[in-house]
Amino acid sequence: MQSIVQILAEELSARPAQIEAAVSLLDDGATVPFIARYRKEATGGLDDVQLRNLEQRLGYLRELEERRTAVLKSIDEQGKLDDALRAEIAAAETKQRLEDLYLPYKPKRRTKAQIAREAGLEPLADALLADPSLSPEACAADYVDVGKGVADAAAALEGARQILMERFAEDPQLTGRLRERLWEQGVLVSRVMDGKEGEGAKFSDYFDYREPIARIPSHRALALFRGRNQGILSLELLAGDGDDPDAPCRALIAGQFGIAQRGRPADAWLLETVRKAWRIKLMVRLDLDLKGRLLEAAEAEAIQVFAKNLKALLLAAPAGRLPTIGLDPGLRTGVKLAVVDGTGRVVETDTLYPHVPKNQWDASIARLATLAARHGVKLISIGNGTASRETDRLARELIRRHPELGLRSLVVNEAGASVYSASEYASRELPTMDVSLRGAVSIARRLQDPLAELVKIEPKAIGVGQYQHDLNQTGLARSLDAVVEDCVNAVGVDVNTASVPLLAQVSGLTATIAENLVRYREENGAFRNRAQLKRVPRLGDKTFQQCAGFLRINDGDEPLDASAVHPEAYPVVRRIVEGTGRDVRSLIGDSATLRRLDARQFADALFGEPTVRDILVELEKPGRDPRPEFRAAEFMDGVETLEDLRPGMVLEGSVTNVTNFGAFVDIGVHQDGLVHISMLADRFVKDPHAVVQSGQLVKVKVLEVDLKRRRIALSMRLDAPVPEHDGASRRDASARPGRQQPGRPRPGRPRPGQGSAGGAPGGKRRGAEHSAGTATGSMAAAFAKARRG
Repeated sequence: MQSIVQILAEELSARPAQIEAAVSLLDDGATVPFIARYRKEATGGLDDVQLRNLEQRLGYLRELEERRTAVLKSIDEQGKLDDALRAEIAAAETKQRLEDLYLPYKPKRRTKAQIAREAGLEPLADALLADPSLSPEACAADYVDVGKGVADAAAALEGARQILMERFAEDPQLTGRLRERLWEQGVLVSRVMDGKEGEGAKFSDYFDYREPIARIPSHRALALFRGRNQGILSLELLAGDGDDPDAPCRALIAGQFGIAQRGRPADAWLLETVRKAWRIKLMVRLDLDLKGRLLEAAEAEAIQVFAKNLKALLLAAPAGRLPTIGLDPGLRTGVKLAVVDGTGRVVETDTLYPHVPKNQWDASIARLATLAARHGVKLISIGNGTASRETDRLARELIRRHPELGLRSLVVNEAGASVYSASEYASRELPTMDVSLRGAVSIARRLQDPLAELVKIEPKAIGVGQYQHDLNQTGLARSLDAVVEDCVNAVGVDVNTASVPLLAQVSGLTATIAENLVRYREENGAFRNRAQLKRVPRLGDKTFQQCAGFLRINDGDEPLDASAVHPEAYPVVRRIVEGTGRDVRSLIGDSATLRRLDARQFADALFGEPTVRDILVELEKPGRDPRPEFRAAEFMDGVETLEDLRPGMVLEGSVTNVTNFGAFVDIGVHQDGLVHISMLADRFVKDPHAVVQSGQLVKVKVLEVDLKRRRIALSMRLDAPVPEHDGASRRDASARPGRQQPGRPRPGRPRPGQGSAGGAPGGKRRGAEHSAGTATGSMAAAFAKARRG
């Protein structure tokens, strides 16, 4: 355990005492949000990011220690554990290194090398390796023994070769050097499988592709592995470029064992043994190792991207608890409608048919006006799916005709609404409501409070990731669950209005306790103070300690219960109140007084300066919401479809997804446009998340529109020139959408020298100076790959 603490302290740039305290708290059942906010004295102020990294690495290092113990025991039971090997195993810092050391001693099925040893051929192998001046054929003649299965000298030499091949392949130092050499110099080659060109057209960029394995970005790696898994692509790892890419690796093996061609009788035989050891044993194993390493790294990065996008979506600005109409747009099936009050309770539902084929436009407006007046509606929330712009136009017409209603309409991201509609929780929450109407309820509520509504949906179904179904599902779920937990606890939860899914994400609460809490609330009325929480079945003292600070009770008996001040710290507040001669209610929000106070004056052995400073900040703005102020994108009137777009237009939009190669932006035309990484800013951008995040409102310039493939190339560099090569951006301005001008490049395909997603495979990606023409070509390919994911 001490070694684990030291490793974590070095990795997190923290003191061992901080790590020991954090590990102890985690082992005791404390959650990361609780430790980060309420145990700063113990951990020395480790933040939630550090604690999440600690939690993840702690699990890995403990698994490593368990495996190390099992390996030592196995080798010791074989009677082969000496001090040197024990020291090497103790020093192994990764699971891979540990397995390399264990490989020669790992119980395995009977190999050709073992059979050769049983036949007494190991001395022959040792002799030829030690003294290449010996004649292999002459030496082998002495080992012929039909009774042991060695029929002739050739059979003896083959057995000796198998022994040496296994010895070379199981040398841990050699294996480690070869693995790193192959990672640094290896090239991954992808080719289309015979006869799969038509079926695998979406993978056409990888039909004849090669790139250094260490430089393949995560989105390309995941595309390659998906193509392989679907039987479209073959993936081959080469040791390098050149006519004989294996030569450097063979030289490493030969050098490790002192093998060289000096004209001695056994030199040629030993070099052939090296060649076979590399191709048959080492390369096969390392090929699997490094493809696994590439996939693991790609998955980790994709999960990180997913987590960042999810966090941005969950922490999007809430419109507030105002009566809202939710509209789930549709054409033939109608626009599903749900009215919810300020608490999210459904008060009325209906279905309107304003669009084709029924065209009940005026009747729909009249119905909406009646419902808005009846229920005091202030907001109209419109899902961004099919017919969203037509429905948005309906809402705008309603607002124009009935200004007295004071309505405001907004288009929201409806991702996951259909998943919620068919979920078990929706069935329990809205048991008598038709599935088709539940989506409208979700759309209305996610405008009021995105976080409270989105926690009801499995994170993977929210649709802000790449290749999510190809990723390690356990790792993805763990990461996304952590994001949801952190977001919910950062905002805090109103215990008297929160749903079971929202409460279940609060520090310390399980789904069962959350259900018990809601049941108690329904049976006994609203909670008046935090102390009442202890009456909830199964919510004991330890759970109360974990959850109380994150649960809010507004307009209750104790004003501090509406804040993030933990009940255990109320005595500190009382000392502050006594020191100022004020009562709590008058002190809360009094910035001038609170900012004059010295935190050290109120600290004690239990609550130090960090906690007291947090308390003073919280008293200044109790229960403050860390989310930004609500604002929605204003889509340009008259721009509702791809056909309405023109190169050079500057539009406002909302970022829907951020990837490693750029960001997708909803500009209100039923098809997100792509801002390639090179078009995000007037500087080199390494990580798009450093510039934009999901939900952010941005100004973009239309560069290209590919009507045939329904792709839009955008730029956040508003001074970026519009590509001249396409005239009217893949369309003839005089009339015929999609018609390609003679002699022009195929729509959306990179011209010679251009790359695909994130840059040319195997080449260097250009920065902000990348020309608009090249960038948009890359965007088209990147767009295709992202949509395939």
